Amino acid sequence: MEAFYTLQGEGFYQGQAAYFIRLGGCDVGCHWCDVKDSWDIDKHPRQAVREIVDTAASQPGRIAVITGGEPLLHDLTLLTKYLHKAGFRTHIETSGSSPISGSLDWITLSPKKFKAPLTEVTQRAHELKVVIYNKSDFAWAEKYAAQTNKHCKLYLQPEWSRAAEMTPLIVDYIKENPQWQLSLQIHKYINVP
Repeated sequence: MEAFYTLQGEGFYQGQAAYFIRLGGCDVGCHWCDVKDSWDIDKHPRQAVREIVDTAASQPGRIAVITGGEPLLHDLTLLTKYLHKAGFRTHIETSGSSPISGSLDWITLSPKKFKAPLTEVTQRAHELKVVIYNKSDFAWAEKYAAQTNKHCKLYLQPEWSRAAEMTPLIVDYIKENPQWQLSLQIHKYINVP
């Protein structure tokens, strides 16, 4: 769908330079999604993997974040292979609703209520990022935290349109449950893609 060089705005690698590769297609369809244009896979032109990687390699940063839509709808084997050959760490941001493909150095799982993540993704995730839209989402976050591996980083992130209301609740929750950390969408605060 698109690719751009910016800062990672969320999670463990927040603030680091990263090249984002946004793939078209999504079968989850969150009502609060901020890239609904990504949902229709046929709406976006196909591009050769080598072209994507060559463009990424023209930037100095060496983190490539594969996102969507839902990037695991695609076979990522070739893309991750060539990104590694170009010296990139390969990261993915996924709902976990489809099987993992490719060689991924960092898996950010952001499960959605509309389509549950697969166990294989939950257990392999390096970070769990749960978007908090309402108070019931805390219990839902704990459900998935219990399914992750013991090294998985746990993040709670306020849904952008409700950040003013949800952030204080998240702060209080983390103070009571310090295994969690706060993730803010800093890219939205500093107005970068």
